[in-house]
Amino acid sequence: MLTPARIRGREFLDEPGIDGATVVRSLHDVARSNTLFGGRRAVLRALDAAMPDLPTDRAATLLDVGTGVGDIPFHARRLARRRGVRLETVGLELSEALARASRARVGHALVGDGFRLPFADASVDVVTASQLLHHFAEADAARLLRELSRVARARVIVGDLRRSWLAAGGFWLASWPLGFHAITRHDGVVSVRRGFTTAELEALARAAGADAPDVRRRLGWRLVASWTPAHGASPTADAPRAGAPLRA
Repeated sequence: MLTPARIRGREFLDEPGIDGATVVRSLHDVARSNTLFGGRRAVLRALDAAMPDLPTDRAATLLDVGTGVGDIPFHARRLARRRGVRLETVGLELSEALARASRARVGHALVGDGFRLPFADASVDVVTASQLLHHFAEADAARLLRELSRVARARVIVGDLRRSWLAAGGFWLASWPLGFHAITRHDGVVSVRRGFTTAELEALARAAGADAPDVRRRLGWRLVASWTPAHGASPTADAPRAGAPLRA
């Protein structure tokens, strides 16, 4: 059987009191993993499909929840420029060390809680979350998705891992020649075991209020779910500056 049961497990980076420098070092490994194994590509492909829904009379806005070191917003802006779209990005992290580390790539960096986003309803054009959802049990994962939907106007895009023994073993083997930190190696395998099947991710999106989520498999044992929030309210022009930006 290639799909193991979903586990909660224990990721060292989730532990309270872990050294900030270690967190940043490991999240740089995660960013490399996303580049090499398709995580970033999966999210950007969904964002590309949403480009026609973004405004042209002002800068569009994107909030990346759990931004890590800011690789998704950085490449999202590059994609938008190629499509002729002005895109202003905001990254949100629970960790102050990560928020500081992401600021150069993100533009606006916030320290905050994904369950209580410091933004008004429908105030951001696109809300993304990459490799974040698997950290939560099902009820909390659905609650997080509801909060993403509350804030988004045009699109919610969630990228995560497709659970598989092959993916777990493949990551473990690849992590050695790539020189990943020991914590990255351990947490990466646990992350895959915490991942989802297509049906599970679709069920979570529907539980969060998505009427017709588009859930797709992508290369590298990745999944991406995207949907248009139901409220359809107008965004505010100054959405990226809501909350309190972290100053380095």
